[in-house]
Amino acid sequence: MAEIFQMVRKFVFNISPIAWDISCLTLLAGIAFFFGLGNVHLFDWDEINFAEAAREMLVTGNYGQVQINFEPFYEKPPLFFWLQALSMHIWGINEFAARFPNALCGVITVLTLYLIGSREKDKNFGLCWSLIHLSALLPHFYFKTGIIDPVFNYFILLGIYGIVKLYNNPKSRIATIWSFIGGLSMGASILTKGPVGFLIASLIVCCYWLQQHKNPFCSWARCMIYFCSVCILPVAWLSYETYQHGTSFITNFLANHIDLFSQPIAGHSQPFYYHFLVVFFGCFPASILALKSLVTRHFGDRSTMLSIMIMLFWIVMILFSLSTTKIVHYSSLAYFPISFLAAHHLYQIEQNKVISLKWTKRGLWIIGSLISIVFIALPIVALNKRWFYPFIHHQFMLACIDLPVNWHIQDCATGCSYVVFTVIALYCFNSRLLRAFLLASVMATTSCIALATMHIVPKIEQHIQGPAIAFYQQLVGESVYVTTVGFKSYAPFFYGQKAPDPSKAVGSRTSWMIGRLPYPVYFVVKVDDLEDLLQYNSMQLLYIQGGFAFLKREQIG
Repeated sequence: MAEIFQMVRKFVFNISPIAWDISCLTLLAGIAFFFGLGNVHLFDWDEINFAEAAREMLVTGNYGQVQINFEPFYEKPPLFFWLQALSMHIWGINEFAARFPNALCGVITVLTLYLIGSREKDKNFGLCWSLIHLSALLPHFYFKTGIIDPVFNYFILLGIYGIVKLYNNPKSRIATIWSFIGGLSMGASILTKGPVGFLIASLIVCCYWLQQHKNPFCSWARCMIYFCSVCILPVAWLSYETYQHGTSFITNFLANHIDLFSQPIAGHSQPFYYHFLVVFFGCFPASILALKSLVTRHFGDRSTMLSIMIMLFWIVMILFSLSTTKIVHYSSLAYFPISFLAAHHLYQIEQNKVISLKWTKRGLWIIGSLISIVFIALPIVALNKRWFYPFIHHQFMLACIDLPVNWHIQDCATGCSYVVFTVIALYCFNSRLLRAFLLASVMATTSCIALATMHIVPKIEQHIQGPAIAFYQQLVGESVYVTTVGFKSYAPFFYGQKAPDPSKAVGSRTSWMIGRLPYPVYFVVKVDDLEDLLQYNSMQLLYIQGGFAFLKREQIG
């Protein structure tokens, strides 16, 4: 297959091998990440939360301060919201625009991995790294979402690579250039999500310095260039923010991040090993291939990149395992070292430096089979959901599952496509056809996620939040108040296209129930909590659909 591609490149396109690889990777990643991008509503909380912050920037024209419900939002800096706001300015306020920055970042990330890998080893390694990252399930999936982490992680990757270049070329001119590029990128990561990226980079520097027996890795001048470059973007924004609104953002932002690390927020408390399970299953097949490189002492390869990638993995996993707030994507920075170590293992097999172990092959078969079973079983379970009703004792969950949604046996095609391409990939791996293995793995993940985006995810979303979002959309443009009771949601703001309320008529939560308000108030409540609202005589129950009840209180002026 590789020979056929080379013939096509040589006789038809007549371009260099690197340009050919970049063109093919761009096309492949573009199809993978942009296909079906706006096919399903944004999900509460993070996707809708971030999209709403970007929408409010457009509505108010205030791009210096992040807002939610037109009030200061102290949890995140503004860079990602600037990207979303720009996208919404181009594509409109919709799901596609909210997810567009990450899809574009996905294409850029795949190309960056190829270029870094090509420079550190050769173009075969670069191609291997980019394709194995593209084939991993969670890294692939997150580039099709509207959460911050893909952009955040990309900036950290460039910042860490700047550190690698400082180690490898301590006295060269390229070290000066990369000290600026790496520092600027690390500063962009701070402006995207906060200082955790710089904390991770600092831990890597300390660990590598100790590993190298405390030998200095570059001049203090270049260290200062890196550090000053880190400060450029955050200091510029914080200076403007402080000038405009005082120091409240800085103090509240730092307090919030301390709370996230020290205590479970919003019920996201999980066992210590949670992130290890997420990465192991979510980064398949890269996670299986990375295991040998992760646990082996690399006496024959002491490259700075390899050492730092191993350190990056352990620092991320330990740091976020110690954190009491555990959310799936918090460990997503570990996806880069996982795919790098997987590519390193495949590259060594291709160079005949190692042989593939039986447990690696068995692990690929076992985990691949388990994932295939999940995708195939999900539509079958949905079609026979009444079998499970006796085991569900949560009223809201039962009502959501009971909502009529048109599942079909054909939805099993998502899992079947994954089975077909995974079997082909594993056959190629056993036959040492590593390029074919990578392409088949990419096709397995791409086809599976594409079909899931078209047929499965919209139906899951309908069960989870569909009735509520449809209700909010019906009220767009009306002079009303909309609120949720008993649960937190950002959907009323984004899908209700909420406008600023200069009157600030609503004060406490009680004001929604019994206060004097100039407009009617609509309430969305989970069916578990319906009785709490019906005790108010002014409440009118409109209807119940799925796990949600919808009520109205007429205006009292």
